[in-house]
Amino acid sequence: MDTDRRPLIDRSPALLAGGYAWLPDRMRESDGPVVRTRLLGKPALAVRGPDAVRLFYDESRVRRHGALPGPVLDTLFGQGAVHTLDGGPHRARKELFLPLLAPEAVAGVTEHVTACWDDAVRSWSERDRVVLFDEAAVLLTEGVSRWAGIPSPGAGAEALARDLVAMVDGFATAGPRHWRARRARRRQEDRFSRLVEDVRSGAVAAPADSVLDRVARHRDTPDRPLDARTAAVELLNVVRPTAAVSWFVAFSAHALARWPGCRERLRTGDAAFATAFAHEVRRFYPFAPFLGGLAVTDLTWHGASLPAGGILLLDVYGQNHDAKLWGDPYTFRPERFLDRPIGADELIPQGGGDPATGHRCPGERVTVGLLEALAVRLARLEYTLPRQDLRIPLRRVPTRPRSGVVLTGVRAPLS
Repeated sequence: MDTDRRPLIDRSPALLAGGYAWLPDRMRESDGPVVRTRLLGKPALAVRGPDAVRLFYDESRVRRHGALPGPVLDTLFGQGAVHTLDGGPHRARKELFLPLLAPEAVAGVTEHVTACWDDAVRSWSERDRVVLFDEAAVLLTEGVSRWAGIPSPGAGAEALARDLVAMVDGFATAGPRHWRARRARRRQEDRFSRLVEDVRSGAVAAPADSVLDRVARHRDTPDRPLDARTAAVELLNVVRPTAAVSWFVAFSAHALARWPGCRERLRTGDAAFATAFAHEVRRFYPFAPFLGGLAVTDLTWHGASLPAGGILLLDVYGQNHDAKLWGDPYTFRPERFLDRPIGADELIPQGGGDPATGHRCPGERVTVGLLEALAVRLARLEYTLPRQDLRIPLRRVPTRPRSGVVLTGVRAPLS
């Protein structure tokens, strides 16, 4: 029973100031794997661990509808997105994204992105310097657009990539970054809405069964097609997360600089190690600090109670750095993913649960596939890391190396 009935102070300002460390620090101060607090004017309970993941994704106890704050929807996910739905409506909308789980989808996206990478590297060799984060965002955007059947932005790929990055970069902050994210979303929702309408009118031909084709034809119910704006939101929810892999590409370069032994092993083309490296990058480096849902009924967890309508937080960053799960969590060691099978509810950088039916990111396999391929290419690339600021500030959400990882003297590997 929860015996601590002291009034809880709203910690929203502390969360914004503390970044990734805020919740893990509170967890360390707690007597167990749970923290009572208050956020956005509501009682909140923060949890971590595989059992907590299963609680968080139990739709009979925790729901997503109404859980995501408006500013997050207006920047990262979009109003009416699949992330806001529960139960039958969520499963119906998720049909759009299930093809992303298929091996052929992962192979298709990877083939397009790696082709864009190889083209880009040839141009990098002719430049004095490149900022890896920025370049990766553009080639990822171009590659996923080709795969999804979206008319190639061509010279507009840089503008689209900037907007996609802005949507991710500004979702968890106030001020200029946030407003830049809102403008980017409005601009691209307008563009993608027109594209969907053009596909439906026949003015634009979408490749058969492409993502664009599926989105344009999708119906949540037999008599209700998606309105063009919601269709645009979901189309962006395919291309935006792929562009966000640029964060992990920059982190991969950071890891290769700090742990050069990984470079030599990746260069050999060891597929199992490439997969392990991709998982360790996603575990070790910070991306999502936590996830939130609303309690459907009164909940009790490890003696702490949460009333119906209260906020349940899943401590993603804290769980991915929990010594009970990882032993040496602040050591970058890809071999941990070769030593033993890792449970789906242990490693949760992109959520937990079943991606086919629940809220776990259906594009997770695409992220891993892209990182496997791009990490090997990055390891084989010859370049110099000039003096720069590679620090990764934990108060910035989402964070990345401050310099974006500047490369000079890039030389494409001999084929």
